[in-house]
Amino acid sequence: MSCQPTRTPPAERVDIPGLRERYRHERDKRLMREATDQYVRTTGADAERDHFDQTYESDPHTPVEPRDPISEDVDVVILGGGWSGILAGHHLRAAGVEDVRNIDHAGDFGGVWYWNRYPGLQCDNDAYCYLPLLEETGFLPSRKFADGLEIREYAQSVARRAGLYDGALFHTLVESLRWDGSIRRWRIGTDRGDDIRARFVVMANGLLNIPKLPGIPGIEGFRGKMFHTSRWDYEYTGGSQRVPVLDRLADRRVALVGTGATAVQAVPFLGRHAGRLYVIQRTPSTVDERHNPPTDPEWVRTLRPGWQKERQRNFHHAAMEMLAPGEPDLICDIWTEISRNLAAELDAEGWPELAPGEFARRREVVDYRVMERLRERVASIVEDPETAEALKPYYRYLCKRPASNDDYYPTFNRPGVQLVDVSATRGVERMTEKGFVASGVEYEIDCMIFASGYEVSSDLDRRWGIDVIEGREGVSLYDHWSDGFQTLHGMTTRGFPNLFFTGFIQSALNASTTEQMNRHGFHAAHIIGQALLRGAEEVEPSREAQDAWVRQVRETAVDVWQFQAECTPSYFNGEGSEKRRFYAGEPYGPGWEAFEQLLEDWRARGDLEGLVLSGADVRPSSGEAVAPS
Repeated sequence: MSCQPTRTPPAERVDIPGLRERYRHERDKRLMREATDQYVRTTGADAERDHFDQTYESDPHTPVEPRDPISEDVDVVILGGGWSGILAGHHLRAAGVEDVRNIDHAGDFGGVWYWNRYPGLQCDNDAYCYLPLLEETGFLPSRKFADGLEIREYAQSVARRAGLYDGALFHTLVESLRWDGSIRRWRIGTDRGDDIRARFVVMANGLLNIPKLPGIPGIEGFRGKMFHTSRWDYEYTGGSQRVPVLDRLADRRVALVGTGATAVQAVPFLGRHAGRLYVIQRTPSTVDERHNPPTDPEWVRTLRPGWQKERQRNFHHAAMEMLAPGEPDLICDIWTEISRNLAAELDAEGWPELAPGEFARRREVVDYRVMERLRERVASIVEDPETAEALKPYYRYLCKRPASNDDYYPTFNRPGVQLVDVSATRGVERMTEKGFVASGVEYEIDCMIFASGYEVSSDLDRRWGIDVIEGREGVSLYDHWSDGFQTLHGMTTRGFPNLFFTGFIQSALNASTTEQMNRHGFHAAHIIGQALLRGAEEVEPSREAQDAWVRQVRETAVDVWQFQAECTPSYFNGEGSEKRRFYAGEPYGPGWEAFEQLLEDWRARGDLEGLVLSGADVRPSSGEAVAPS
């Protein structure tokens, strides 16, 4: 069955000028001058976490075993054991690099899927795209939006297949990373007293690494239970991730801070089991129907080699660019709705050639119509008119991460569930011994749960949680990039030899974050493998190549700031910060496919153009290259 456009209100019924003004009003009333600084630092020397020690540093899932400090030399250290780190390790092993060690502060592989085990946890976009290496492993998720437990177990199976467990160092927090020119290695210091000397380091510490905790006045005086959703306490709530029956909350009053992607999944379970639930909302999410059927065996039998790459490419087109004439929407959900609906309109018109400005105008109209449909959905489900109005999202699509859930809105019809809208006061005013104060009213509670997300768009030292990263002559990476990123292809920087980055720094963006990390890990593995083959002890970009890449990125950049600046505050726009701390870190304007082709051509030439290789016995290229996977 083909994917059809959704039924949205006709354009003449949507007051776009009026909505544009409403969107501005909703943004302005939520702006805070503190931006990302409204959140408490949870890592680093100046962390403010006395009352959050249990939230960040402890591990509720795996006991921390004492061990002696390690002093060793290793070829490659990967900082991180989530998808970024697993994929980097997978590609290094495929490139013939055996001496690899992953370091992570978790107790096992999985990253965000290791830590997050809250009730209702699922992938919130298409799992057939999100889960990497499906064709390589032969695995298929059990449904379109896979459960978190299934994702964690699959991630760990990929790490096991790659042989990464033998070198893994868990429950270890990296505190410092210093280049030692005398031995041409990185010295890695940890909270376990380790001195690990790595020839190469891959920064694979992920986007969702450090929990974000609101700095609410008086929080240290609260006498009840507190935890972040990334450290869910089933001992307190009852139940487990596998069987999320929260039976210990039956006589307890619970408050949840946040109404983003996490809260949308957890609220139905809290509403079902808690004696009383307060959902504290500053900005509502868009929440569509879920449509989460089991994986159809008949569909699986139709899949042909290359199907996942094709699906990921289609998802990227529909979610971040535009479907081409005749291209079907293989994803068919809230992420692709605007492109699907606009493509249907243009198809009916014979795909006229549109100037960029006219195309943007047409897309904007579809955006307003889709958002109006989503607001009408709220009104059709939530019975109390005041609650329904507060839950309606008034902003452009992709100002916040879109969500889908069949049980979120019905939860607000339960007698024990109350929405506490704090948009007018920009958040919870303060906490007391007994609860919290919002709009001058004190709510007495037994438990406060923070569904406040991660340090996605804050400064790098907060986002990465590493106090010291020093390259040649003790230069801090944070200072090195204080006036803007300086990289070659977003993955290396001059003055910091043998250090590789994965993530959102001067790279193209892919709708599937894991596919982006996958290709970054592959590219880093190619360079490291070639450096080892050629006997190089140091690899870094030349100044000319780095300057040329920075210039190319900035000259071809698509300025998304005007759109982001008009959005309600979120991690997409640095909580409304004027510093343009967009989490994507100067994305490459020509787009993902152009970026991938550029890197493929670069690798195929075999000369590592733009990189300077040095050492006692650097050999010319052997002609061997890592085969694309």
